[in-house]
Amino acid sequence: MNCQEESRLIDAYADGELELVRALELEKHLETCPSCSRAHESLKALKLAMKASELYVTAPLALRRNILKSIDGQTRVSKPWTIAWWQIFRVAIPVTGVVLVALLLVRAPGGGSAEELLAQEVASAHVRSLMLEHKTDVASSDKHTVKPWFQGKLDFSPPVTDLAERGYPLVGGRLDYLQGRPVAALVYERRQHLINVFIWPVSREAALSNQFSVRQGYNLIHWNASGMNFWAVSDLNRTDLASFVEMMK
Repeated sequence: MNCQEESRLIDAYADGELELVRALELEKHLETCPSCSRAHESLKALKLAMKASELYVTAPLALRRNILKSIDGQTRVSKPWTIAWWQIFRVAIPVTGVVLVALLLVRAPGGGSAEELLAQEVASAHVRSLMLEHKTDVASSDKHTVKPWFQGKLDFSPPVTDLAERGYPLVGGRLDYLQGRPVAALVYERRQHLINVFIWPVSREAALSNQFSVRQGYNLIHWNASGMNFWAVSDLNRTDLASFVEMMK
């Protein structure tokens, strides 16, 4: 792969705009090229930071009505692409520039909350591990082999649970990257269905019970325990995945 050529595709890849074959080629290149990999991770971190929940501000109802009324009125004049933006700023004088951008853009359809964006990122990491045949960095069913492997590679020690006797054998573990930081990924199996469990420290203490969602056809369950974030994702049915999570706790 030519770094100069591939680096031009990183933006499109981060936005999900590359066709599948090209995306897979670029992902293989990122695995072996530290420079391009750093550029990709920096872009991911920037995109995630710009969509952080603390930047979201819900527009007051009166402001939204005035904006929509202004835009609707302008679409009826002879120059449909000319929008009286001064009217928007007139009704939003008390609002700072950053907040106004958040009001107009961040809450647009498809933007999603920080939690929704993270769920999508988790699902994508799961799919990526399956497509690239990169399920584990350390393949072992022994938790006493998997847990020590993470030492020196992460700034925390992920809990590793042995559930083989209960029908969910450990397959191994690997490093992954979520929310702009390295995380632990534990891999379990259930009747040929793989389960990825992503673990990293919580940034703010908050009690969170099982939070269920579906992304890209995969079931996800998110919970917090002992100061850690846990995300379990699999194509396993919801009941079995929920049982697995209860065993993990």
